[in-house]
Order: sequence, then C-alpha cells, then structure tokens
Amino acid sequence: MAVKDLRVLVVSQHFWPENFRINEVVDSLRSEGCHVEVLSGQPNYPHGKVFRGYSAFGLRTELHPSGYVIHRVPLAPRRGGGGFWRVWNYLSFVVFGGMLGPYLTRGRKYDVVFVYAISPILQGLVGAVFRQIKGAAHVIWVQDLWPESLEETGFVKNRLALAAVERLTKFIYRRADLLLAQSRGFVGKIRAVAGDDPVVVYHPNPGDEVINRDVLHGDPALRLPAGFNIVFAGNLGTAQALETVLDAASRIQDPDIRVVLVGSGSRSDWLGKQIEMRGLTNVVLAGRFPAEAMPGIFAQASALLVTLNRSAALSLTIPSKIPTYLAAGRPILACLDGEPAELIQDAHAGIAVPAEDSLGLAEAMQRLKNMPEQARESMGTAGRQYFNTHLAPAPLARELIEHFRCAVSMRKTPRGLPRN
Repeated sequence: MAVKDLRVLVVSQHFWPENFRINEVVDSLRSEGCHVEVLSGQPNYPHGKVFRGYSAFGLRTELHPSGYVIHRVPLAPRRGGGGFWRVWNYLSFVVFGGMLGPYLTRGRKYDVVFVYAISPILQGLVGAVFRQIKGAAHVIWVQDLWPESLEETGFVKNRLALAAVERLTKFIYRRADLLLAQSRGFVGKIRAVAGDDPVVVYHPNPGDEVINRDVLHGDPALRLPAGFNIVFAGNLGTAQALETVLDAASRIQDPDIRVVLVGSGSRSDWLGKQIEMRGLTNVVLAGRFPAEAMPGIFAQASALLVTLNRSAALSLTIPSKIPTYLAAGRPILACLDGEPAELIQDAHAGIAVPAEDSLGLAEAMQRLKNMPEQARESMGTAGRQYFNTHLAPAPLARELIEHFRCAVSMRKTPRGLPRN
C-alpha cells in the first residue's frame, strides 16, 4: 500500500488547539504523505474550561488551519480537576466518541484507527468501536501504564478496583491489532497484561518539531534575567516531584543560579504559595506559554530540568519533554530513575541524579554551573545529535507508517487466538 493511499483516523481525547505531542505526530504523518483525520473532544486542557469558539455539547467537523479534518464530539470539561469531574471528563469522551464518532465519520473509510493513549487507557474502547464498524486495523500507542499509574499516583488504592482496571486494560489491549510502547520498559509490562496477542512494539515519542525551526527574531515571549537559568518546562503536576525542586533550590547558596518553572498544572497554586512561604528568591513561576514561544525560551536557558517522583512505573516512562530538550541542544539536569535517566546518560546530554534526591539535585545544579562553558556546550551538542539519530519526527513518522502497514496486514490475516 502506497503511503498516499493510507487513510488514518487518529483518536485522541486531547488535540489542537490543546498542546499535546500528537499534534506534531499528525503533522509528521501528513508530511510523509498519509491522509490523516482526527477524532477528538472539545478543547479544555489544562484549565478545565472549554476554549473560546467551542461548546461542551458541540458536535462538529472542522478544518485544521493546515487543511485536514478534525471531528469533535461532546466532552464534559475537567473544570477544577477534582476527582468527579476528571472521571466524568474521561468517560464522556469514551461514551460520545464511541456513539457519535461513527456518525460524524459516516461514509468515510479508514485503513488504520490510531489511538494516542495517554491516560486513561479507556480511549482504546473508542478505537475498538471503529475497528468493528470500519474494519480498520486498530493501533494503540500506550503512553501510560495501567493500572500501575493509577496505583502509584494514589488515584485508586483499593486492590479490587485495581484488579478490575487490569481486567479492563487487558480487554482493551486484546482488541487492538498492534500495541506501541513509548519506552522499551513498557514492552514487558504491556505483554504481561495483554498476553501473546496482539503484537507489542517499541515506538518512542519524537521531539517537538517547533524546536527544529530557527528561533524567531525579535523579543522572546519570556526574557530570562542574567545568571545561570535552569528552565523546567511542562506540566506542573503531582508526578513531577516539585517538592524536590523546591528543596533543591532552598539548598543553593550561589546567587547566580535560578530555577525558572515554565508551564501550569494542578500544583501551580501550591507552588506559588510554597515559593512565597519559603522565601525562595531563586525560583520563578513564569506561567504557561504557547509552543511557538518555547524555542526563544530554551535558547536563553543555561540548562533544562526534568524531574519525576520515585516509582516503578515512572522509572519506565520517558517524559515527552526529554526528546524536546535533546532537540533544543541545551544541557539537561535530570532528577529521576530508570530508563529516562539512562537515556540522558547514554546520550551524554547532561547529569542525572536519583528521583527525589534534593541534595543530589542541588549539587548537580552547582556542578553544572561550575563547568567550563565548552563542557556544557558539548552536552547540548551530544543531545542534539542523539535526537537527530533516534528521536527526530520525520524518521519516526516513517517508522510509524511501517507499523501501520504491518497492522493492516495482520488485520487482513486471521489469527487463531481468541480475542477475549
């Protein structure tokens, strides 16, 4: 099957104008010649309010500025992000995506239904519906492990409930033709739940395409002050070990070192209060900026920071910011365990210390600042080279297309194992 003949429906609860990695993946697939459409909900992330121009009860097909079709189903907004509203937000996409998605796409044919499975894995149920109705190959790109992520974040603690989630996850996995794992460590975990059918393959997240473009001329959206600025960019949530960042900052005596937190999330208000209460003059809560502003911010950074809590599941998870950091060509400071730490070390792109080690992180900050500038530049260059070789969008899009072709082939070839 020629690439231009490959018709792909991307199923993702979150999509443009929300800022998620799948936006760039769609652009890359289209650049390689795929015909791509998207099924999504009403944009409301991260603040829980439906974006201007959209309605929570909307049912529409719109045209992306780049020229491809996005089908929108009704979606309950997250509101304040409390447990009830978050669950209803997740379930509403599954219900309306499965019931009204086929109506919006009536008369359209697809070769592949591609589910971008950030939490919750429930989105895979929508893909299963389309697999049945459209006869398309069903591919799920697993971004979070279930039920591990629920247990380790404390969202679900009851053992019976966790066992039920595992059974539901197995049900969803076994209705896919191909499962893609965002890290190598995910592969064994997914197979343990899914069994021998379907096939599980490693496919990493690419870096952000916007970093590949030249930094825009003129004033940046955020101008960093003079000094050694360590920039953390992305979600400010419970998994990011933000207590560790503040504890490390409180240990720093060097007045030139500053931590700049760029982004927003469930812990934004908590961070603001903690910075004020602790009197941390070396921590800046800069707020959220659009993706196109990030090259200008990264270009000013002395180093880029990534942190995660200590947990078995997170030690297998590659945060999507790491490929983007590598692409930016700046040295990386990492405070996390397992596969993401190994990636940074293998790339010779920075310094990694164990998760939640605030003393080690503070010492790494000081050590990086005291290095000769040439040594830091070498780290940034090595990271960029690793990105170009392993995580650049275009080659990963071509690999993804080959995965799609394999899934289509498997869909056409009956398999003997029962799907239950």
